[in-house]
Amino acid sequence: MTLPFDAVLFDLDGVLVDTEALIGALWADIFAGQGLNLSAPDITRLTSGQRFEGVLKALEEGRGWKAPEDFLPLLNSRFDAAFDHVPPLEGAADTLRALEAAGVPFAVASNSERHRLQLKLRGAGLDEVLAGRAYDPAHVGGRGKPQPELYLYAAGQLGAHPSRCLVIEDSVPGAAAGLAAGMTVWGLLAGGHILPEDEARLRELGVARLLYSHQDLRVALGLSAVGAQR
Repeated sequence: MTLPFDAVLFDLDGVLVDTEALIGALWADIFAGQGLNLSAPDITRLTSGQRFEGVLKALEEGRGWKAPEDFLPLLNSRFDAAFDHVPPLEGAADTLRALEAAGVPFAVASNSERHRLQLKLRGAGLDEVLAGRAYDPAHVGGRGKPQPELYLYAAGQLGAHPSRCLVIEDSVPGAAAGLAAGMTVWGLLAGGHILPEDEARLRELGVARLLYSHQDLRVALGLSAVGAQR
């Protein structure tokens, strides 16, 4: 069987692990402690696909709120404690096993800090299948999404030309990074955090396809009967 891509690159949160509801509740609690009472949809719009620095910049520019000096350490400690158990997205492990069985290289490129990325993978039981192929902004001098360097680095590690890579994303910053890297981007809208406008925003950005489950993804790749366990 021949797949239309030489490598598949995944975002993590909302694509392989269903952390976004947990993260949203955590952000809500942290924001409330700072006197910032934001709705759940506003929190998702503010934080999805963003690094901590991007969230703080958006708060300062959009709401005039400047984080106190101890805020980043607070964020790091609260988030580190939250990922002992992380639910994988339904079918995510099946997709990775199917790609492995088909001999298709794959990797994760996530905006998570390196130690937190590993916490999430262990908490979801995906650390073994993704051992040695999970990349974070520290690999590219801190230049995370929406900049393209992280996806370009991941492709290079797999020996794949960017034009032959497929990126699976759920957020505008992540999709923008994949497109800027010259890759094909598909949107996977399977997490519990998806907002009504997400589909339109991803289409407007230029993603080639929208899917709604890992089963849909495997079928689209012709992998539904290869190593998948449902």
